[in-house]
Parts: sequence; C-alpha cells; structure tokens
Amino acid sequence: MKKYLRLLIEIVMGLLLAGALAFSYWSYNGKAHAIDELTDVSEGVDETKQELEKVNKELAETKEKAASFEPAARELAAVKGSFENGVVLQDYEAFIKAQKGPVISERQLGLGALRLLTKGAQDPDTIAAYQKALEMAEWSSRLKSICAAQNALVAAGQKVKVLADCVQAEEPAKEKHVVHWAYEGEMGPENWGEEFPTCGSGKKQSPLNIVGPFEKSKDVLSVSYKEGPLKMLNNGHTIQVNVEPGSTLKLNKEVYNLLQFHFHRPSEEQIDGKPMAMVAHFVHKNAEGKLAVVGVLLNEGKDSEAIKTLWENAPKSEGPEVVVEGVKFNPSSLIPAALTHYHYEGSLTTPPCTEGVQFYILKTTVDISKKQVNEFPFKRNARPVQPANGRVITAN
Repeated sequence: MKKYLRLLIEIVMGLLLAGALAFSYWSYNGKAHAIDELTDVSEGVDETKQELEKVNKELAETKEKAASFEPAARELAAVKGSFENGVVLQDYEAFIKAQKGPVISERQLGLGALRLLTKGAQDPDTIAAYQKALEMAEWSSRLKSICAAQNALVAAGQKVKVLADCVQAEEPAKEKHVVHWAYEGEMGPENWGEEFPTCGSGKKQSPLNIVGPFEKSKDVLSVSYKEGPLKMLNNGHTIQVNVEPGSTLKLNKEVYNLLQFHFHRPSEEQIDGKPMAMVAHFVHKNAEGKLAVVGVLLNEGKDSEAIKTLWENAPKSEGPEVVVEGVKFNPSSLIPAALTHYHYEGSLTTPPCTEGVQFYILKTTVDISKKQVNEFPFKRNARPVQPANGRVITAN
C-alpha cells in the first residue's frame, strides 16, 4: 500500500513540476511577445514622430511661402478694386474702336487684362479677348504674346494646350498640356489647325505656289540694311538672325523695320510648282504693327560668302540667342540688287499662322552651294504650299 501511495505522490509531484515548467514557459513567451510588440510600437512611434516633424516642416514652409504672397495678393485686390467700376475699360474699348487699321496683339492683350480686372476670369468677353490676342500674336513679340494669352486663359480655367516655352516655372508642367509643333509627325503641318485654329481655317495662308497669270504690281521696294553685331538663334525650328534697330525696308512711302531673318529648307514658296534649295525670309514690321516679309530664294549653285559666315557661327542645337563676339554682319549681303518681285497677302508660315502679312518674293535668286545646303542643321523645315482661295498674285 505504501508502495502505491509513494508512486501516486511521485506522479502528482511530476505533474505539478511539469505544470510549473509549462506555466513558466508560457509566461516567458508571453512576456517576450509583449516585448516584441512594445518594440514594434516604439519603432512605429519614432517613424510617426519623424513623419510628423516632416509634415510640420513642410507646413511651416508653406505658411512662409503663403505669407510672401500676401503683399502681392493685397496689391492685386487693390488693383481689381480700382477697375471694378468699369470706367477705364469703357475708355480703353472706345480707344481701340477709334484706332485706324487692325488692332495689334499687345493692345488686344491689354484689353484682355482690363476685362480680367473689371469683369473677372470667367467673363466670356475676357476669355474672347485673350483668345483673339493668341490668334493675332506677331513675329516680333510672338512668343511673349502667345505665352501671356495662354497663361491668362489657363488662369481663367480654360482648357488650353500651352507651348513648352510658355510653361511657368512656378506651376507644375504636368498640370498643363504642352504643345510642341513640328514639321512632321503628330504635330506636323497637317495637324497645326487642331491647336492653332487659324492654321486650319484661315483663307489667306502662306506659303503659295506662285503661278501666273499675274496682275501688275504697283509696289516699289527699297532696302536700307546696316551692318551690326551677329546675333543668332536656333529655336528648334530654324536658324534665325536677330537684327539691331536701324535696318529698314521702304515699301512705297511706308517704312518697315527689319526685325529678323531666318531660313527654310527647301524654299516654302514654289515657282510654277517647283521649290528652290532654300529661302531666306526677312521679317519687317511698321509703326502700326503690320508685317511685311521679303523672301529671297536660294538657288543651288556656287558658295555664298554670306552663308559661310552664318553657318560657321550658327548654334548647332536649340538654345537662347547667341551674340557672336567680334563678328559683324550686314543683312544686305543676302539681298540681290534687283528687287523685282511677286506679291501676295498671306500669313505667318508657322503657328499661330496669323494672317495679314504682306509677302514679297524676289524674282532674282541668290546662290548657295549644295554643301552649304547640307550643312543647314534642319533637313526639312518648310510648310507645304497652301490653297490660294482666289487670291491675286501681282508681279513687276
């Protein structure tokens, strides 16, 4: 009996010992798990603190930036308040109506700005004024005018596709639709009208195929170009030479200032359906903002010393204007002695294709060698000829 009792006590003691060991193990595991959870929570708290510090820093920077805008916002509010009575807008509208000849794009922009201040961004007249300015943008201030109009329309909540050069640094580019027009591909000439309406719907577009019969031209041209510093620009579409003030074209009794000249390969204008190797377009503007382009056809022949000077100094890639040190150039070195011409009314040959441009294509060509043609950095940058739509071409 004692034997069994002792065995029973040993079994009970063994069970108690096993239970104690199991309890200790479970207790240890529970504490270890709790420690792990506390460690994870602690790490999470640290990460949260870091994120909170980052958010607080960004918030402080935003508040500081917003505070820097407050003076400008107050100034704008004061300006808007000054124009809300509409008197200045009425006076300016009357001034615009009293002007003789077409309204230039800069005045149209001014009209849009006054309407914006007086009537607000959502007013249809405001939007119409900026859209009109966009269509009217001219060679001399074309990019500046286009950018001003496009950014104003974006500010007015309009869905406008903005030129890459017009995207404002302070606004994320992804918020705007950037337009890169080109001479081929999706934004080639056949599709310009999708983004620049006048290019597609205009009835007096350039260039033309110049073909007779011709009416007699009564216009008399004379040029007085001066030597000046060589200022060149590769704008991604052509090589352009910007000209210092002082070089002029006299069209009958009216004086036009030479702004710049640039090149197209092959020539945009055709004579009896045939293009030349290249053409140089000399762009002029008079005091009223009217444009006149003199086109010099470049025929493949012998080397041109003038072209040699230009090509040696032309920027090879797209970029800002370059002033070539120690080099001067006289645009008249590319103008033939005889100024007999073909004349028609047309448009800019690049977007936005603004109409009302007088074209004078000289009959006398200027030589350029095949090697010089091939050295021009653009293989093709010519808009196809456009329908004449009944336009009269004159000649002398």
